[in-house]
Amino acid sequence: MFERLARQMWHQTEPVHATLYFSPEAFEEAARLGHDIGSRWPSYFAWRMAPLGAAGPRGVAAACYSFSPTMIAEYMPAIWAVATPGQVLEARSRAMDRTLRVLLGGHIDMTEAAELAVRAAESIRVAHRPLAAANLELPWPREPHLTLWQAYTVLRERRLTGEETLGRAAELIEIYGASFNGPPWYEDGHGTAGFARRPATDARRPGLAAVLACRDGEPAEFGTAWPTQSPFPAGRAYDRVRVQLGGQVETRLVGALEVDELAVSPHARGQRLAARILDLLCEGATGCGLLTAPKAHDAIGSTNALAGGV
Repeated sequence: MFERLARQMWHQTEPVHATLYFSPEAFEEAARLGHDIGSRWPSYFAWRMAPLGAAGPRGVAAACYSFSPTMIAEYMPAIWAVATPGQVLEARSRAMDRTLRVLLGGHIDMTEAAELAVRAAESIRVAHRPLAAANLELPWPREPHLTLWQAYTVLRERRLTGEETLGRAAELIEIYGASFNGPPWYEDGHGTAGFARRPATDARRPGLAAVLACRDGEPAEFGTAWPTQSPFPAGRAYDRVRVQLGGQVETRLVGALEVDELAVSPHARGQRLAARILDLLCEGATGCGLLTAPKAHDAIGSTNALAGGV
């Protein structure tokens, strides 16, 4: 029940929050600040990171764990020379005010919705969620529609930590077994037993991102990803990748986001859950690859289509 409600809430809140990164009004405000709007990334990092203050590349990489640290360093901390975090926050508020007024067509009586969203935002635990905590520390706007947007932003910035992922390990193992014990993998119980030993290790990986999807209240699919570390790993499928790419693995893959597992239970196939999970895992990544076998044609096709996978 709670997983289904959480998914429904995400479908309602994420489109509202994400307008900040794509609306014409937001790009106009970013241009007024002096940002180059030929690319979405200068304004994206400015809008999203401003609540943290003038964060540098290490702080931003810790908060945006699915982004390549190399990519982040291209923009941080240089964006604060264009406009200070305070100036960015003021422009962010103007951008969302203009955006929501356009989208809502003047019907912006959001008083009750804003009150409920604030109650939800102020009830969450923000330990290990720097972006959620930083947005929660900002004063609530006077206008209800802006209050609603800020509360939604707090809620969407609350992400599972690696340690919390361990609390769902049994569900991940169940999905893994259902996904890989049948065709075309036929791992039987051996692969599942091997996977069961991995969550405790994976939870400590730097930059871990994990998505668990449920269908009709039942665990249906999960994906895990993290930035490939240096030196390039050995074992599993890594050795075959090194044979194919040679020395290019260090320049093409190290630092890029690596989708390590993408598992779909048979009862959930054909629902495009895999595509959505890949989209979530690879959001903002400059490079995203799926570590899998050549026979996983559907997964490889989805990764290439959605994330420019290698």
